[in-house]
Amino acid sequence: MHVIGLTGNIGSGKSTVARRLKALGAKVIDADQVAREVVRPGTPALKEIVESFGPGVLNAKGELDRKKMGAIVFADPQARARLNEITHPRIKEAIGREIEKVKANSSSKAGVLVIEAPLLIEVGLHHGVDEIWVVKVEEKRQIERLAERDGLTPAEARLRIAAQLPQEEKLKYASRVIDNSGDPAETARQVDRHWADFLHKHFDRAGSI
Repeated sequence: MHVIGLTGNIGSGKSTVARRLKALGAKVIDADQVAREVVRPGTPALKEIVESFGPGVLNAKGELDRKKMGAIVFADPQARARLNEITHPRIKEAIGREIEKVKANSSSKAGVLVIEAPLLIEVGLHHGVDEIWVVKVEEKRQIERLAERDGLTPAEARLRIAAQLPQEEKLKYASRVIDNSGDPAETARQVDRHWADFLHKHFDRAGSI
């Protein structure tokens, strides 16, 4: 099985690209979903978070209130570093288990696994992939999408953008780049073109398909 690491900064449209790849036949692991599992009630990670940040970061159900947590860590680099120390190793480990599970029980017709992870490079997951696909977008579009999707003000959106590895740095790691600044149809065409080329590169020459 071949592995694509799909990344890009907040509001870039990674999920749109991941959905297209899934429709084309890839198996997708969503790192954000894994991150939610890592901090669900009763986990060691959530216990450590409460010890570090106090019970005020929980909602009435005892779950992590992601909006409250975000307000803390995006405004304070030290708090963000502490949260990352708690969660990143566990997220990486959990994704590693998911990868092994998929490889052992794969029904993916193309034999391709996509790891959709905004922190692919920061966490070190990029070392275990065949290609890194980076979704890029103009900052203006990022801010518009974050306002529409998450109800963030432009200032809040910029704080979240600034908290991630700059897009220019991520692009240095890219095997392929998808520009999601335009309309959805154009993005889909780019994904389809890269997908076809990826299959040719990794399968056709080896006679696997």
